[in-house]
Amino acid sequence: MTEKPQEIAVGETSAAMRRERLLARTFVELADTLVDDFDVADFLRTLVEQCVRLMEVSAAGVVLADAQGRLRMAAASSERAGLLETLAVQTEDGPCIDCLRDGRPMRSTDLREDAARWPQFATAAAAAGFRAAEAVPMRLRGMVVGSLTLLHTEPVREDADRTALSQALADVATIGLLQQRAIVRGGVLTEQLQSALNSRVIIEQAKGVLSARSHDPDMEHAFTALRGYARSHNLRLADLSREVADGAADIDAILAHASRSRS
Repeated sequence: MTEKPQEIAVGETSAAMRRERLLARTFVELADTLVDDFDVADFLRTLVEQCVRLMEVSAAGVVLADAQGRLRMAAASSERAGLLETLAVQTEDGPCIDCLRDGRPMRSTDLREDAARWPQFATAAAAAGFRAAEAVPMRLRGMVVGSLTLLHTEPVREDADRTALSQALADVATIGLLQQRAIVRGGVLTEQLQSALNSRVIIEQAKGVLSARSHDPDMEHAFTALRGYARSHNLRLADLSREVADGAADIDAILAHASRSRS
């Protein structure tokens, strides 16, 4: 049965309103970092997940510079995206790297056509199922602290609105990081970014422990279990991950909670 034009218009309006509400909530969430239990790792994960939801991209990732200026993958919306961003950092090849260094957006609407520009990244992206990538800087004024990358499984057209929105999200996230705990003292920004990167290592270790215990090779399931248990018990993701990695956490309880949440 063919839908009437009015019904289609109503559906489109409803979808647009839902997206606007999600966008508003996202900006509020990314800006609201002046809280005692602020969790940098969870904050960055929220950023990449909301990018996927808001811009209908396949995946997103964040690369940050650590205290020594070395680049490291800090967050990703999926395992494939995380591995690709990690490879980009290791090989110093990819739009996220050039974006962070130059402080301006970098994009490839079709990585096959840009293989000569980013050869190792393009090859790894194809193996991971990604065909296009766009990176915007995480910056405040002249200071660039990282880059936010959007990944697509198919070639795309240049989209000024998508670039503007991703840059806006990256900007508000950077401001959130900078203002966290009233960052006006020298060295605090470096400490916060280093904390985010250190947390990432602990989280990866904890995911490995949960994956091994549950006999489930899907690391996304392990992360979801960690994050869900931490939120439901008002725990910092990094703290819970450290307990899991050290063998001090009740892993069976974490896995049981995840099973109940999925049912």
